[in-house]
Amino acid sequence: MERQELSREEEKTTSRPELVFSVESSTVQVNGHQNTNETVVASAHTIDHDSWRQVGVLLVISFNNGYILTFSNLILAPLGWAWGSVCLVVFGAFTAYANWLLAGFHILDGQRFIRYRDLMGYVFGKQMYYITWILQYLTLILSNMGFILIGGRALKEIDTELSGSTMRLQYFIIIAGVAYFVFSFLVPNISAMRWWLGLSTVATIIYVVGLMVILGKDGTSNKNKDYTIQGKSEVDKVFNAFSSIATIVLCNTSGLLPEIQSTLRRPAVKNTKKALSLQYTAGLAVYYGVTITGYWAYGSSASDYIPKELSGPKWAKILINSMVFLQIIVSQHLFIAPVHENLDTNFLKVDESAMENLLRRCILRALVFIVNTFAAAALPFIGDFVSLPGSFALFPLTFVFPSMIFLKVRDKTARKEQKVWHWANIVVFSTLTLATTVSAFRLIVKNARTYRFFADT
Repeated sequence: MERQELSREEEKTTSRPELVFSVESSTVQVNGHQNTNETVVASAHTIDHDSWRQVGVLLVISFNNGYILTFSNLILAPLGWAWGSVCLVVFGAFTAYANWLLAGFHILDGQRFIRYRDLMGYVFGKQMYYITWILQYLTLILSNMGFILIGGRALKEIDTELSGSTMRLQYFIIIAGVAYFVFSFLVPNISAMRWWLGLSTVATIIYVVGLMVILGKDGTSNKNKDYTIQGKSEVDKVFNAFSSIATIVLCNTSGLLPEIQSTLRRPAVKNTKKALSLQYTAGLAVYYGVTITGYWAYGSSASDYIPKELSGPKWAKILINSMVFLQIIVSQHLFIAPVHENLDTNFLKVDESAMENLLRRCILRALVFIVNTFAAAALPFIGDFVSLPGSFALFPLTFVFPSMIFLKVRDKTARKEQKVWHWANIVVFSTLTLATTVSAFRLIVKNARTYRFFADT
């Protein structure tokens, strides 16, 4: 598709954002500043509104959600200390670099791209638009199923400690799904999360500090820790290692940076890089710290939900799981918000009453969480929800596509060594995409043989 350009005179006289590249409808006006030389597509959600500090805190809190309680098992147990430490550092650094690179392409030719798929469509055409759309939505939907499952597990642990009941996990998964639905209805977009970040921050601090204290006690008292790398055979160990690498990518990135970047006020690129700096320092220190400490405390036997391993006291386990559940209600919203934005932009109508739009929003949110909650209840295998999006979708979204954009946009100005570097990124990470995807599907097949539908894991 040929790029469309607006002259400066046209930009100054434009009173409403134009639809530059999008196959979606544009019936809802942008909620944000319009007196700008940047052309923006229409969206039902707020654009150009938030400070970098708000988005930085949002990233730190959101990436320190309940998923981090699975990483000791899913990352370090299959890799061991040596390879695990190397991969955490290398892929963490590459992820930060790739997001930093992608942030610089938020505005091209005077056009601000608030959706990743619009950016890829503008640069490469409709085919890449749809490929990006599919990869993003696979990541967002599967991750949301995982969030629902983790919330259900937290609630089940609370119930077990309080009453010792044998209620099935599926009941708690339904409760978690309902809670997420209510929050998504009351908090319609990413910018509206601002007033909830304080509560989420407190919950995060409480459960992380409590968890680290008990992990320190358990690790000190556990004299029989086994750090043997998991796997019945060498082939098993290799595939498990690739799954672990995919999980490392998942814990460091979301595949929706342009959507998050769209909420930032100008200068959006500079402010995004400030927010990313906060995520990859303060945020990374926490989720890497929990991952490493959990593996140190329990070794290769670390559970795929660490609070199940905690020795107590009872009140501390209840508090930690309660804070995990409260925190994840807020943090999961960031990773499903682009789905809501797409539905709201296409189905909410500016010429209808507020009550009618509220009803539409309620129905749209309900449909999303009914489907995801049912899937999480039917397939409660946390490793599947973690490794598949990390491998099949996040590798190209995070590492391959930004280098492709660089080579296309900077083709005439880039130095030879820069081109070699980005082509190397494309080749290496495309290969890793294939390897980790095979590993993820292998894990799914393995779980399908071990567990039954609606298993009470």
